[in-house]
Amino acid sequence: VEKNLKLEEKITMLQQQNEELRARIEQNTVITRQLSEENANLQEYVEKEVEEKKKLSRTNEELLWKLQEGDAVSPVKLPPTSSTSFYHCSSENSSPAKVRTLRR
Repeated sequence: VEKNLKLEEKITMLQQQNEELRARIEQNTVITRQLSEENANLQEYVEKEVEEKKKLSRTNEELLWKLQEGDAVSPVKLPPTSSTSFYHCSSENSSPAKVRTLRR
């Protein structure tokens, strides 16, 4: 009888541990799903960033080419003025699409 009581206590304890572990597994499953979604969103964001960077690089190359072609064709160079502005991608901003205008 005493042995049966000890075994029943052990069974009760193990059942409680089992329930706690199931709850932890469920919680970890929820967290895993959330992290997977976040990871997918971040990968999509990185892909968009890469495409934006490629686009800006192509635009920059095109503008440099046009500038060089313009210098080769034009015999008269315009003097630089303080009102000339150019665009500069700010690495301080979290979004690569944000551009600020700087004065030269």
